[in-house]
Amino acid sequence: MKSPFLYSNDNKRYHTLNYHNRCNFGEKTYKAVLECGFTCPNIDGTKGTGGCIFCDGGSGYFTSPSLTLKQQLASEIERISRKTEQTPRIIAYFQANTNTYASVCVLRSYFEEVLSFPEVCGISVGTRADCLPDNILDLLSELNERTYLTVELGLQTVHESTLSLINRCCSHEEFMKGYESLRSRGIRTCLHIINGLPGETRDMMLETATRIADMCPDAVKIQMLHVIRGTKLADMYENGECSLLSRDEYIDIVIRQLELLPPETVIERITGDGDKSKLIAPLWSADKLAALGGIDKRLVDLDTWQGKLYIPSK
Repeated sequence: MKSPFLYSNDNKRYHTLNYHNRCNFGEKTYKAVLECGFTCPNIDGTKGTGGCIFCDGGSGYFTSPSLTLKQQLASEIERISRKTEQTPRIIAYFQANTNTYASVCVLRSYFEEVLSFPEVCGISVGTRADCLPDNILDLLSELNERTYLTVELGLQTVHESTLSLINRCCSHEEFMKGYESLRSRGIRTCLHIINGLPGETRDMMLETATRIADMCPDAVKIQMLHVIRGTKLADMYENGECSLLSRDEYIDIVIRQLELLPPETVIERITGDGDKSKLIAPLWSADKLAALGGIDKRLVDLDTWQGKLYIPSK
């Protein structure tokens, strides 16, 4: 039996973001990564301190956080323009830390700044599910009427024991409240999960995928746990308190997760690459192309695909 779905122009067996964006915008789009200097309630003491154990003070790379938002975006557009002969279509990506953890006035000013660029066709906002009060939701709903909006939520896992261990300071119940508030307003939502968290078994990671499948999210990001220098996780790893997945183990788990997820859910990321200058482990994750190729090959070898084992909830 062949896959009933064609997910991309290069015949991937999962629903790629590239395919989704080409269908939505009619051409390739690019993400411009931005940093606004936000903090997090799990860093500033509101809910916790130190952040999650893998937190490196905000993920992502930036041209220079000392630049203004407009300067950062202009620099990103210049960088991306070197890759294409035509004017690029840009998704402005507010990535580092918690990007709804500010006043409505501050957030509105930032969103208006990026929307003033003609190249910007959408906005992606990374945040926590417990940082979505009603006034922020109202702003996001307004923004959703004006541009192509995605809100990214860091789920990581559905297991409370792991959430406690990684110091997320946000229960799964709190997460679901935030997620449902976005869904009820028709806001496109992407969930982020991490494979290889300390103490998690293969079955626990597959259970996370099963629970996500019941939620029917618009999109999912899947990533391997990275041990980054200077984090609490780095101390745990150096002390032998946690072990990491091999590349083959990671590939196997990702494929099983894909089989469980709805075929309509866009897979915005299927691996990740941490800052190589700070990466302690797993070193195999630095070769992103090898991991991607391994997933593609294994899907073909097994003749399987995203959604093959998906069972719609009643």
